[in-house]
Amino acid sequence: MSARAHRSPLTYQVTLTVLALAAFALVMVVGFGFYAAVQADRVSLERQKIFFANGLQDQIAAVEREQESVSVWDDSVTNAKSGNQAWMAENLSVWMYSYYGHNRVYVLDDVNRPIHAMQEGKVVPASVYGADEPALLPTIEKLRQLIAQPPKENASGGPAKMVAEDLVSLDGKPAILSVMPLVPSSDRVTQAPGSEYLHVSVEFINAAVIGKIAEKYLLDGAHLLPLSQSVGSAAIPLMDSRGVILGYIGWDQERPGLTLIRKAGPALIAGMLLAAGALVFLLRRLRRTSLALQTSQADAQYLAFHDTLTGLPNRALFEDRLRRALLTTGRDTARTALLYLDIDRFKHVNDTLGHPAGDELVRQTAARLQRTIREIDTVARLGGDEFAIILVDIRDTRVAEDISERLLRKLQEPFRLMDDQVFVSASIGIALASGPKVDADDLLRKADIALYEAKKNGRGRYQVFAGDMDDLLLRKRKVENALRRALRGGTEIKLAYQPIFAADGRAIVGVEALIRWAHEIHGALPPQQFIAIAEERGMIGELGQWVLLEACRFAAGAQLPWVAVNVSPLQLRDAGFAEQVASILAETGLPPTRLQLEITESVLLENNDTTRRALEALRRSGVGVVLDDFGTGYSSLNYLRRHLVDKLKIDRSFVRLLDQDSSSAAIVKALIDLAIALDVEVTAEGVETEDQKALLVGMGCHQMQGYLLAPPLEPAQLMLLPGLSPILSGPASIRA
Repeated sequence: MSARAHRSPLTYQVTLTVLALAAFALVMVVGFGFYAAVQADRVSLERQKIFFANGLQDQIAAVEREQESVSVWDDSVTNAKSGNQAWMAENLSVWMYSYYGHNRVYVLDDVNRPIHAMQEGKVVPASVYGADEPALLPTIEKLRQLIAQPPKENASGGPAKMVAEDLVSLDGKPAILSVMPLVPSSDRVTQAPGSEYLHVSVEFINAAVIGKIAEKYLLDGAHLLPLSQSVGSAAIPLMDSRGVILGYIGWDQERPGLTLIRKAGPALIAGMLLAAGALVFLLRRLRRTSLALQTSQADAQYLAFHDTLTGLPNRALFEDRLRRALLTTGRDTARTALLYLDIDRFKHVNDTLGHPAGDELVRQTAARLQRTIREIDTVARLGGDEFAIILVDIRDTRVAEDISERLLRKLQEPFRLMDDQVFVSASIGIALASGPKVDADDLLRKADIALYEAKKNGRGRYQVFAGDMDDLLLRKRKVENALRRALRGGTEIKLAYQPIFAADGRAIVGVEALIRWAHEIHGALPPQQFIAIAEERGMIGELGQWVLLEACRFAAGAQLPWVAVNVSPLQLRDAGFAEQVASILAETGLPPTRLQLEITESVLLENNDTTRRALEALRRSGVGVVLDDFGTGYSSLNYLRRHLVDKLKIDRSFVRLLDQDSSSAAIVKALIDLAIALDVEVTAEGVETEDQKALLVGMGCHQMQGYLLAPPLEPAQLMLLPGLSPILSGPASIRA
């Protein structure tokens, strides 16, 4: 008999039952898989829509913050009401375009008439406002109504921010509109209620704005959809306050469920064709594939929000946690503090021990920070040697200061790097948030400003943000930006030259180059002010090189024995400074013996190896070294013997009292005798009277400089003095 004949009906039924159950189970698995995929895609799509909606609101808030930086300002009120077009272009319109990307700016007077207009970075006639007025006027009138109402207070007790914003359509394109009144920032400027001028700012919702939102939430293919185009499910409407849709933002929808099905589909199809044993194998394979996919996604998510070098949260995760922490701020007595920390002179470690040692220092620093803070707090690496620490639920500023002190002490302990023991310090900026409406970006900016102040005041310390730091930094940034523009080819910066005379008061033995900056808006700026800012902002090298080049170029083309140039201590700390001077002398053709560099006593007191080598190389080449303002610092014969100089300059503070105070006369006589004993020349600064001149000559002073003999002169004026004339065929080239 055949095997088929011996097949048991029960076995057949069991086989059919097993196959039916297997098929049923397979259908259930497939059906559940498709259902789960659809649900996952739906949830993911809703989350993506929320991301874009939140991102758009963040962008609107950013436009308001950016606009507020110029609308609450005394100068804005006075210059707008005086019709200062150049000032408004530089500070209220073109600057908003170049720095923040605002596409259109209008300034309206107290009856909503345009007095200034800017489109795409260019000042245009105010009449162009008429084309945009129909779309802008409802929001402008809304702000006027807010202004007419009694003043309101914000949560912190101050005046509430006056702003009206909306989405509008201009030239067929959707845009963010923000309107703010120009109001004073202090009591020095007042204006009657209802007389406020308005600042109208427009930023188009273009590819750059949409791309910024998409990049923040790791979404692909974001783009603007016009009303005429069909809209899919992956899109949100751009709707104004009246409910009118101006357009859509669309993107490539992420479909995690469909992706999973595509990966597991072949295995499911094969399982339908295999036996029960093969089905079990495929189910196990599917399980392994799913676990691998989840592991891969978890790894990718971890890498997206953590720093690879230290394992700390990166900037993206830090910003998310900071915003979450600020949501709890203001409840009961809970407060949030932000600490901005970086390692002092980290570049020196990289330069001396190498980048691997620098990376190891960053890793060890991260570990110490994590061990020092509380478990509920967050420490993140923002890049390089910069760290940020979020302190939550703290009572007051003292708690943040105590934690900062512990961190500084911990980082002062020695580090073991590449078999070397290294000692470093750190600086910390502290900013506190005490209300629920504190902006995360603003808090980070304040901590950054406080960090800058900590470094400026000596490093190795912490600094709590104070309100006046904002105004000071803003003024310094304006001067810095203007100075950079002037050095790139403007005509505002020039050199003046003050003659230095022999003891007879007639023969010119040389000149001192003095920098002058005639700012187009603020007028003449004191050199001490912008030179100090140049030193703080790392521009002193560029500024000093420009002065040295211009002075040498002028001296090479004039019948001058020599020209003296003041040198900042920061320039001498540059290991390549001596080579830079030699290069400039070679380029201009000026012999080294016709150049003198004036330094201060603080340069010698530092006893820096780099500075000492630079001075030695300069003197060997023939360049003269002059000790300026001698007698005003920590004058010491020890460093005069260690660092030979060619000349001493007696400070004007002694010369001014020479004919009035016997003690000043004694000091000046002693300084002149000291110079004669050291066999170096001596120059007296600030000679303003005949009596001072006569006394100096009687004391044996070699050279004199001051307004009695000649003030600082422009190059053309200097060449008119007796005994001076250009060597070259044309006048010396003075570059601004």
